[in-house]
Amino acid sequence: MSYGSAVSMYHQLGTYAGRILNHAKPVNLPMEQNTKYELVINLKAAKALSLTVPPSLLARADEVIE
Repeated sequence: MSYGSAVSMYHQLGTYAGRILNHAKPVNLPMEQNTKYELVINLKAAKALSLTVPPSLLARADEVIE
């Protein structure tokens, strides 16, 4: 199970890299904070660990890996 902002973080990293490659000074780049967080549940891993995931948690997940 993971709760975080991996996808938007990679997009943001690409934007920053592009700015730096276009000769922007890193010190002048604004600090940005992620606004989108995702809950991902891996049912295969949960089963391997003999864990049961409540249906209410599965309903809230953004992505369920089976």
